[in-house]
Amino acid sequence: MRIMLLTQFFEPEPTFKGVVFARKLQELGHEVEVITTFPNYPIGKIYQGYKQKWRSKEVVEGINVVRVPIYASHDTSRVRRSLNYISFAASSLIYGLFFAKKADIIYVYHPPMTVGVVGALIGMMRRIPFVCDIQDLWPDTLRATGMVSSEKFIRFVGHVCQWMYARAAHVVVLSPGFRRRLIERGVPEEKISIIYNWCNESALEVPAESGLDLGFMDGRFNVVFAGNMGKAQALGSVIEAARRVEAENANIQFVFIGGGLEVDALKKQSAGLGITNVRFLPPVPMTEVGVVLERADALLVHLKNDPLFTITIPSKTQAYMAVGKPLLMAVDGDAAELVRESKAGLAIVSEDPHSIAEKVLQLASMPPEHRVAMGQRAKEFYEKELSLDIGCRKFSDLFQRLVFKRRA
Repeated sequence: MRIMLLTQFFEPEPTFKGVVFARKLQELGHEVEVITTFPNYPIGKIYQGYKQKWRSKEVVEGINVVRVPIYASHDTSRVRRSLNYISFAASSLIYGLFFAKKADIIYVYHPPMTVGVVGALIGMMRRIPFVCDIQDLWPDTLRATGMVSSEKFIRFVGHVCQWMYARAAHVVVLSPGFRRRLIERGVPEEKISIIYNWCNESALEVPAESGLDLGFMDGRFNVVFAGNMGKAQALGSVIEAARRVEAENANIQFVFIGGGLEVDALKKQSAGLGITNVRFLPPVPMTEVGVVLERADALLVHLKNDPLFTITIPSKTQAYMAVGKPLLMAVDGDAAELVRESKAGLAIVSEDPHSIAEKVLQLASMPPEHRVAMGQRAKEFYEKELSLDIGCRKFSDLFQRLVFKRRA
């Protein structure tokens, strides 16, 4: 079948369901056309080597990709961020309605919500089934992150989302909690499927040689956090937990790798506490991430204690499980349940320094073979339930059922 894959984010931008997803669908026998924009995320400027024009066609790893214009901005201005979303919505709608090949099904990666609206409109006007893949639950995310404070606007966004769900032939969500929330909002149960996210499996491979100097990790029990360090991650409580851990076991070390708005504040907090068991590494190329994770003894997931996060599964969860290391899951709800189900690590109360310290010390004191077994169970669970191959086959089966149902 012919699939229109509509997404605002695509390679060479850091993205999740991009070229790897599209390529896998083609391997399963489908024809894929990607409608996206000129790469500009997260820097807010068009990448070097690209120049905006009305329409640009290219082939990326065997995938036909069409790029349409956008107002490039990813700063903190609500107006400019809105223009970023709206401009892509407008240009992709025009292309999707009047220039794109007729597809058998439309797949939309959400967020932002505006892309879902475009998918719904194209599907409605060209009579094509539309599948919406919900990665962020709007307007919940807007409220939880403080991105929008106007309750009137949040209600408006909620109404638009409800219209979008009603127009969709099917809705895919990343966790049981998302599914429960949508059912509470009136979306029919039979219209919602849970397809867990996977990770960028090739990026986790450990290269034969690496330029990273990780000598400081030798001989220590290393708890690693890799990824964005922003408000949502609430890592201040982890720094406080590190202080408590150091008093009990000086051999345990916390390693933070990545960037984000809170990095400087976390470094300042660590220095103010006078602790020596916290190290920060700047962001590294994706090809080097596997090197750091391989050196870890435990991998930490942490988000702020917010009702929204109890129904999500942070994307780093899959990467952590895929490398076969024990998890310290400091996210209440569905993510913690996933770790319990797989017996791949320990669940922690988020934003609770006492709980974090207690579980870190507990894991470090276990016999090494117990931790190895935890990591092996994590890897096996990923391969059986969360892998790229498993997820893409579920999407392919869903698309074929919807197209067959429409033609019947």
